[in-house]
Amino acid sequence: MSAKKKTKKRQVVVYDTTLRDGTQAEEVSLQLADKISIAHRLDDLGVDFIEGGWPGSNPKDMDFFDEARNLKLANSRIAAFGSTRRKGIKAADDPQIQALLKAADVITIFGKSWHLHVAEALRTTLEENLEMINDSVSFLKSNSDIVFYDAEHFFDGYKDNPEYAIQTLKAADDGGADCLVLCDTNGGTMPGELTRIVKTVLKELPKASIGAHMHNDSECAVANSLVLLELGGEHVQGTINGWGERCGNANLCSIIPAIALKMDLEMGITEDQLTRIREISRNISEIANMIPYSHQPYVGRSAFAHKGGVHVSAMQRNRETYEHIDPSIVGNHTRVLLSDLSGRSNVIYKAQEFGIEVDEKDPAIADVLVQIKDLENRGFLYESAEASFELLLKKALGKHRRFFELKGFRVTDEKREWDQPPLSEATIMVVVDGSVEHTAAVGQGPVDALDVALRKALIKFYPVLDEVKLLDYKVRILPEGKGAAAVTRVIIESGDSSGKWSTVGVSDNIIEASWQALVDSIEYKLLREEEAGNLD
Repeated sequence: MSAKKKTKKRQVVVYDTTLRDGTQAEEVSLQLADKISIAHRLDDLGVDFIEGGWPGSNPKDMDFFDEARNLKLANSRIAAFGSTRRKGIKAADDPQIQALLKAADVITIFGKSWHLHVAEALRTTLEENLEMINDSVSFLKSNSDIVFYDAEHFFDGYKDNPEYAIQTLKAADDGGADCLVLCDTNGGTMPGELTRIVKTVLKELPKASIGAHMHNDSECAVANSLVLLELGGEHVQGTINGWGERCGNANLCSIIPAIALKMDLEMGITEDQLTRIREISRNISEIANMIPYSHQPYVGRSAFAHKGGVHVSAMQRNRETYEHIDPSIVGNHTRVLLSDLSGRSNVIYKAQEFGIEVDEKDPAIADVLVQIKDLENRGFLYESAEASFELLLKKALGKHRRFFELKGFRVTDEKREWDQPPLSEATIMVVVDGSVEHTAAVGQGPVDALDVALRKALIKFYPVLDEVKLLDYKVRILPEGKGAAAVTRVIIESGDSSGKWSTVGVSDNIIEASWQALVDSIEYKLLREEEAGNLD
């Protein structure tokens, strides 16, 4: 009996448009240095093509292509983006076409698939539009290495006039396009109708390579991209983190893991590069000064976060019960959250995560659960303040001690000049091992003044506190609707050279809530240093 011949998996080209489509997002603005830095990150990820922008449309994109000639990229090639030639002239005579040839040897041009756009945007005939597509692709292909054709508004065009939409693809294919990229430019196509349309395209152009360029206006960009690949597509476009105009573009941070882990397809991105996708996603967010979206699949902070006690209990037996992949494959990790939904499993898991040895039958575990449910009912939030939870757990287990005693503090704000901010001052008295320390400090606001005064009072006893910095301060009024009389939750993020930690305080007095979070921050630092043997 002869052995079965292995079928070679279809190879998918990954084409990133973050440097063009991504910059069309409302909040995103990149300088030249940012674009160069992002190009290097995309090269590290291993995408096949990086679309650098539209040469001639603005000076920044022209500067990028000038710089791109000197980029030493290991995995990616730079592509230039532009449109088909203008009506009434040959491609060879169009300055925009010439600018594309000067910018890169990989070129992507878009053309009109929808007869509405031909009439309203181009103001020309359907026949002239077909000639513009064919002439542009043919000229560029004869003078460059690779030409991708983006069929703009293809799905809307097909739904309105299927025969003409197919003719536009054939014009590009006859011109020698390396791939016909089907664009859902308005982002309104559903996966079912996309399936029917793509099957028709494959029947009409059986030898053509087709690709996907999807927008996310109906929350289907990733789904539509993957459906097109399943149907026979060989090329997919998207942006890191799904940035793009309006509701964004197809998110490569979801598409790339899906191809690698869930589809019978291959691509140039290696297993090792896949483990860096979360890191690169966050790096690019930082470069663009964007806050990473916590709930983003695969790479988000909450992608593998578990809150319910039943979930955590099952996870301890078999992680596959509530995780669709091993998070480490995409550079992420499992997180267990603490809340009023927690069970014993959550507490035990977190104790193990903190390196705390616990007996599962220890009554202290039940006590901690009761405390968590009571405190969260009062407004505390431990899933965002794990340092405070670690202190709570260690107190319950008898593994915590007070490093100082408060005798009192006073915080004042004084407005001295009309055009100057108020002056904030804090005085504090603490006792450390029987020694009384009384000090004062000014700060940029009352909480900063209190933080500086507290550390100033303690630093002679605990010099390691000089390393601590207050990094972030967040306030939320609870419950909503009570205005100034409402309970206040304060979350403080602190850090040193070793890392960051977050603590929480809740009170109907914002200074008291801030004090609780500050004390937890200081005690967490001191307890950690004591356990490491760094306190005398």
